[in-house]
Amino acid sequence: MRLRRAADAACFMKKDKLQAVEETASNTTAPMIQVEHLVKRYGATYALSDISFEIGAGEIVGLLGPNGAGKSTTMNILTGYLSATEGNASVGGVSILDDPMNAKRLIGYLPEQPPVYPDMTVDEYLSFVYDLKHCTLPREEHLNEIRDVVKLQEVRRRLIRNLSKGYRQRVGIAQALIGDPKVIIFDEPTVGLDPKQILEVRNLIRSLGGKHTVILSTHILAEVQAVCERIVVINHGKIIANERTDELARVIEENAHYVYAICGPQREVLNGLRSVKGVLYCEVRTEREGEAYTYLVETAAGVEPRRAIFRLCAERGWAIVGAAATGGDLESVFIKLVDRANTTESKGARGRKEARK
Repeated sequence: MRLRRAADAACFMKKDKLQAVEETASNTTAPMIQVEHLVKRYGATYALSDISFEIGAGEIVGLLGPNGAGKSTTMNILTGYLSATEGNASVGGVSILDDPMNAKRLIGYLPEQPPVYPDMTVDEYLSFVYDLKHCTLPREEHLNEIRDVVKLQEVRRRLIRNLSKGYRQRVGIAQALIGDPKVIIFDEPTVGLDPKQILEVRNLIRSLGGKHTVILSTHILAEVQAVCERIVVINHGKIIANERTDELARVIEENAHYVYAICGPQREVLNGLRSVKGVLYCEVRTEREGEAYTYLVETAAGVEPRRAIFRLCAERGWAIVGAAATGGDLESVFIKLVDRANTTESKGARGRKEARK
């Protein structure tokens, strides 16, 4: 009898703790993911060097960086696979380092290689993961909803070994969704998929935002641009940018370049563009588009010239038949950010070496 009462008390305590964890995670005012001064050191080598960032509830954030930058180390710490040397990381207000079991209940994770068992059917595998996670949601209703979301209904009774890579990836996403976790982490979710499958996975990830907080780690810059609201760029274990996707270009603080196709007297248009405030350089190119000449315009960093140029052309009666920013695509910005960080680090290392002399 005494043992039974102790077991019942432990069960109630566990339920109360789980309820407290869920209530903490549901607090919309606090960040869903908080990383504070995180350090991971292997001997004298730093995989992560004092990184800090926050991710709000419902955000879709891309984690970018070259090979060896520290992306996988960050994700492994966030998912509880790896300990940190210093600092803290919390999910839904629960420290992944101090209380890993309860923090993990809030996380769904899809590693680069989906953790599936090829000898199971899709239904068997999802039911197995349901039990593994000690999920308390109605089994059939919950798994059926996930199969609908991930579009697995038509293959639910097939062996996973007989599925295409795209469908195996969907099964991996489905297991991450079991238990309705607050946070979902994807590591290279579209590697090896064909263009149609890539589009489907991107649309699925985009649809998860709002209800779930999503971290997407990938080397495909177009994928981040298509899916993510914000980007955290890591290089040599340090964060070198943490910006909204559409604002990332401004952090490199370089002159902006635009191409305009404008109908009008070439010399007058050229002089007019050069007179716009913030324009540093303007030249006319040889190519023409019908009656329009093409002009290359360079402006100072942080200057937005498009309204002024539109107003100028409207006042003079010149038709703008084409306009585009150049050199500001995500790939160009990413390369410039990493190159600038590497240059700064090299100069700092040389300075420290000379100081020691």
